[in-house]
Amino acid sequence: MLDIALHTGTEHPDLLWILVPSLLTFISGLGLGAYSDRIRARSRPENEPATE
Repeated sequence: MLDIALHTGTEHPDLLWILVPSLLTFISGLGLGAYSDRIRARSRPENEPATE
């Protein structure tokens, strides 16, 4: 059991510096995915038809 706990990296001294950026990147990816249609609509001219 101790081998599993050591293998997960929970004793890593810089675990906070690994987890926080990973979590922020994941959350920003979810946000971009949720608003991707709105972002695409802003970048596309209004008179150009959608090509999907």
